[in-house]
Amino acid sequence: MSVIPAAAPASGTDTVRIAASVWGLFAAIALMMAGNGLLVTLLGVRSELEGFATVVIGGVMAFYYVGFLFGSRLAPLVVAHVGHIRVFSGLASLASAAALIHVAFVNPVSWGAMRLLYGFCQAGLYVVAESWLNDRATNATRGRILSLYMVTLMGGIFSGQLLLSIGDPSGFRMFLLASALVSLAVVPVALAASKTPSFELPRALRVREVARAAPLGVFGGLWAGVASGAFFGMGAVYATAVGMRPQRVALFMAAAILGSILFQWPIGAASDRISRRQAIFWVAAAATVAASVAPTMSPSSNMLLALTFGFGGLTFPLYSLCLAHINDRLPAGNAVSISAAFVFLTGLGAIGGPLMAALAIETIGVDGFWWSLVAAHAAIAGFALYRMIVRRDVPDVLQRAYAPIPARASALVALLIRNGRRP
Repeated sequence: MSVIPAAAPASGTDTVRIAASVWGLFAAIALMMAGNGLLVTLLGVRSELEGFATVVIGGVMAFYYVGFLFGSRLAPLVVAHVGHIRVFSGLASLASAAALIHVAFVNPVSWGAMRLLYGFCQAGLYVVAESWLNDRATNATRGRILSLYMVTLMGGIFSGQLLLSIGDPSGFRMFLLASALVSLAVVPVALAASKTPSFELPRALRVREVARAAPLGVFGGLWAGVASGAFFGMGAVYATAVGMRPQRVALFMAAAILGSILFQWPIGAASDRISRRQAIFWVAAAATVAASVAPTMSPSSNMLLALTFGFGGLTFPLYSLCLAHINDRLPAGNAVSISAAFVFLTGLGAIGGPLMAALAIETIGVDGFWWSLVAAHAAIAGFALYRMIVRRDVPDVLQRAYAPIPARASALVALLIRNGRRP
């Protein structure tokens, strides 16, 4: 297996200069994700207050991932023909309108259609943001720029969860706020004096090809998508159903996201020094234990928030671990194509996540939310253990550097990564 040497280290000044040149894009990402984070939790709480059946809520939430899946395939074609700023402005406007229509027509059919549209728009916005950052970054600064992008993205989602606590989810004002945040994301992109980047479509790579080379990466990515879809799609529904007030629902969701931000680097650093499959096994096993303990805790207990913080720190890095494992197994130079196939795969899993969690809640009660997450992570841990038994792993020295990638990033985030050898 060939490994491309790491680029020469960049100075902090280079990174600051590049980040400053795309300040408008980073501001837009923060606003966009704050609106997205607020809306998804708001919809979970509001749908429970409206008395929608749990399975119906799961179906509504799954439509977001259906839209995202189609958007991740179609948006690059649109960007290539129309350009970044026009696509970003158009899709942000559509997403803002979708947020408003949620409150104008409060019924599952309308909400499902708007979640489909919103997911499609979000995929396109990711494509614009990530390919733009790639154009500005150099080989020596990509890692740091990616880290800043990840922190900005997850920080925006985190702040969006907290915004739920300042208003009444049974009214319309919070929907207006979510819509306004997404609309405001257009302003810094339109006003920033930054060169419009060029754009090239990645070479297609079939999931079947990836699966032959890295079965654990594909299996783990699929179930990581299930877990992510279940948590984001049904987490607020669960929290509301067990009696949490909107302010506590916001803390519940925010705790998991904060955990994902803080745990990404320690887990990634550990996975660069041990077998990647061992890292996937231990992280998935720990998440399984955390999810199985959660139903024994009182919803009003701060211990549940602490456990959710730990669970979030374990479950969301699994996406990056599985993608890193796939990159370890395939020849260098395929990062973009691998990520494109991986996004499609995890998108399929994310569609099933809310449905699986909703069916579990309907079947065994509200704690079925946690037991669906137990099942997803136990499947990953079990398959990782099996793969460790039947096949030797890539030697540590040949593993490529781990990169903390948000689970809903588009295929173009791989452009920010070079398959360099870890230091």
